[in-house]
Formats: sequence, C-alpha cells, structure tokens
Amino acid sequence: MSIQVDTAVRGPEAYALARDVIAEMEKARVWPTPLNFEIWLHYLGDPDGALGREIKRLLAENAVITEETSEMLAAEFLPRGRLSDEIRDAGAVLDRELATVASAIARAHKTQADYGHTLAGASETIDAAPDGDALKTIIGGLSTATRKVRRETAVLEKRLEASNNEVARLRSHLEQVRRDAMTDALTNLANRKAFDERLTELCAEGQKAPLTLAILDIDHFKRFNDTWGHQTGDQVLRYVSTVLSRTCGGHRFAARFGGEEFAIIFPGESAGAVMAALESIRQEVGSRSLRRRSTNDELGAVTISAGFAERLPDEKAAALLERADAALYASKRAGRNRITGAPTLHHAA
Repeated sequence: MSIQVDTAVRGPEAYALARDVIAEMEKARVWPTPLNFEIWLHYLGDPDGALGREIKRLLAENAVITEETSEMLAAEFLPRGRLSDEIRDAGAVLDRELATVASAIARAHKTQADYGHTLAGASETIDAAPDGDALKTIIGGLSTATRKVRRETAVLEKRLEASNNEVARLRSHLEQVRRDAMTDALTNLANRKAFDERLTELCAEGQKAPLTLAILDIDHFKRFNDTWGHQTGDQVLRYVSTVLSRTCGGHRFAARFGGEEFAIIFPGESAGAVMAALESIRQEVGSRSLRRRSTNDELGAVTISAGFAERLPDEKAAALLERADAALYASKRAGRNRITGAPTLHHAA
C-alpha cells in the first residue's frame, strides 16, 4: 500500500474515504468484494497513480470489471505483485552466498590435505633418525588431529552438498512461482506485468534492429459478455489467445494486455512481415464460427482489430505503446476487423 493511501486509512478521513470507495464501486457496478475494495481504495487514494490511470482507462471504455480483471489489476499494480521478484532476488543472493561458502570449504579441504601430506613426509624423515622418538610422538599426535579435522570436514561437505541440493530445488520452485506470476491465468499468455518488462527491456537496448509493437482488440467483445455471460466471454478470449500462441512462437512475444486487448512484440521484423503476421491472425480468428460450450448455441464469428507501430530512433516504450494504441483506434474508427500501421497516420510521426 502506498504511503499516501496507508496514511489516509489510518486517519479521521478513513471513514469518508471508505464511503466514497463503496459509492464509486456501486457507480461502476463493481461487486464490493475484499479485493475490489482494496483496488478501489488505492484508486481513490491515488487517482493519478498507475493503477488509477488504468482504472480510468477501463471505465472510459465501459469495460466490465470482472473478478478476473480485478485479479489482473491486483497482480500488476498492488504491492503484493512484486513479491515474486523479491523472493527470486532473495534466492539468488542465498545461492551466491552458498557458492562462496562451498568455495571456501573446498579451499580449506585442500589445505588440510596438503597439511596431512606434509606431516606424513616429516614422519618418514624422523623414522630415519636414531633418536627421534619424542618427535615421532609429537608428529603422531598432530597426524591424528589432522585426520580428525579431515573427517569433520568430510561430514561438513556432505551437509553442504545436501543444503546445496535443497537450495537448487528451492530456486527451481521460485522460478516456477515467478513464471506463474508473469502468466495470465485465463489465456496462458504473458500478463501485463511481463509485457511491460519485456517492452521496456527491448527499448532500453538501443536501436540495434527493427522493433514493432502491435495491439489487438476483440471487436464488440462487450456484446458477447452482455448476451452470453462472462464464461462465454472467457471462451472467446481463450480462442483468440490460442491463435496468437500458434503465430507467436520463437522470438515474438504475445501477452494479454488487459481485458479483451492483446499485445505482440515483434523484435527484428520489418513492418511488412508484421503486417503479414497480423493479417494471418485476423483471418484465422475470423475463419471459425464459435459455439457456446454449455448450450451449443451459435455465437457467430469473432473479429479483431489491430494497430501496430515500428519503433522510431530512441523512442521510449510509453511513446511506442501510445502510437500502436492510436493505430488500433484508427482501425476501430474505420469500421473494425482491420489492421492499421502507425506510419499511415498523420499524427503518428
């Protein structure tokens, strides 16, 4: 929870804020679940923050805030969404520390072995001396002590190996947790958080190769939800995501951008290749007439609109996203079920 919101809920204005939250949730027709209340509390407590801007965008588009939408918002914008990264980082630190300890133990073991060999050689030298009984006794005691240390070191090494195996297992589990945290549960595509990280990373690498971003939107998706219900809407989302998954193998990066919107990052591909890929997706999505699973009712064909933008020199991720989004809305204004490239727009320079 941000400092601003945390302070608000611990002061006299908390009750008024809670009433405002309930009123705004009712106005937006959002169920007052604990998760929704927390999201709207952050929204009203910090309306200009990242979460506030995203909710404003959804409300402006008359999007339905479903339970899944709320879970996506929470995973992306609430502080708990950063937990997996913190766990991963903690695991990496632990692994480095453990590697350092293992290296130190290995060096200590070698030192002890060398010491043992030295003592054995000294004992043989003393054996050749006529009056070395006293020295042999001393060396014998030292050799016994050395053997004891070596045995203890061997035990420590076994324990360290067991610990190392456990840490490796834990790291594998944490990596799986991280992958799950970066995956949209409904579509199995990358989620918004993973998309933002990937786009920012690619834009930070410099203009080494072409980079194109596409935003896709299911046409009239609200009609599916209003007519057939959210479960059927989820069926449509999974269908579109399956088509994207087949098309976006290799270096392409497909993600569920939010609600009924998807995003694809095309590294190293020309605008022509991107246009061809998006046209292939558009045609495949619209080629089938879907049926409702529960009743076998005819749903009709699903169409998508898309817009794409090729990154300009030194363009930031946010600017590239804005141009691709503008191209998408140009497709919608032109009648939907079409693809528009940002370079064809007068205002997209």
